[in-house]
Amino acid sequence: MSTLSIWWLALRPKTLSISVTPVLLGSALAWQEQSVFSLLTFFVILLSALCIQIGTNLYNDAADFERGADTEKRLGPKRAAQQGWLNSRQIKVGALISFSLAFAAGIYLAWLGGLAIIILGLVSILCGYAYTAGPKPIAYSPLGEIFVLLFFGFAAVGGTYYLQTQTLNISVIIMASSIGCLAAAILLVNNYRDLDGDRKASKLTLVHYTERPMARILYSIMIIYPYVLLFVLVADYSWLILLPLLSLPMAIKLLQFFSLWIFLHN
Repeated sequence: MSTLSIWWLALRPKTLSISVTPVLLGSALAWQEQSVFSLLTFFVILLSALCIQIGTNLYNDAADFERGADTEKRLGPKRAAQQGWLNSRQIKVGALISFSLAFAAGIYLAWLGGLAIIILGLVSILCGYAYTAGPKPIAYSPLGEIFVLLFFGFAAVGGTYYLQTQTLNISVIIMASSIGCLAAAILLVNNYRDLDGDRKASKLTLVHYTERPMARILYSIMIIYPYVLLFVLVADYSWLILLPLLSLPMAIKLLQFFSLWIFLHN
């Protein structure tokens, strides 16, 4: 593969919708509720969110390989360090560049949103680094899914809405929980898949503590909850809020595929 292809795969492009979706939702809510939308603000938020996630992905790639969590027996998508495409130092430099770009984009957002956004931005970058760095990484604890719920749900949606409108309300926070649950479900199913290898590397995730049967229940709840929430909030919005129900067949297929994967690997 070319160098460009290797780096593209190392960024984990299939996961980046986790950053795009909450920015879209926060901006859509700002327009629907306040008739406010700044294209420049939207793109700067999106750039910052993507850079934080890419930096987190890259550092995770290098750190998991160094800690022995990613081996040749690993299931799932290939990782750059584990495959030998890039060494850990190169990947960590890439992560640093990505976090630096997020910080640079955050300067404009800090000017726009004030102290609250400064704190949120710095904490987001710090937690992105701490996800797999330091003596007690978030990813090596049962807090990973909570971290994802907080930052890809409440922080990303709420922060976007606040930057667009300079206000915040409880309905936005409730809507943010749906996006956070879907993002957390992605991490949960990945940790479910990697459980055996993670335990050998002392990566004791939420699935380790709940065990697989309870993890399956949690995954189902995380997938179904956003659809139930639509009916709870329909009174506060127009019927258009029910449009995401069009994706329900895809969610059902995910649950079916997960069940099939379990059957094949037991």
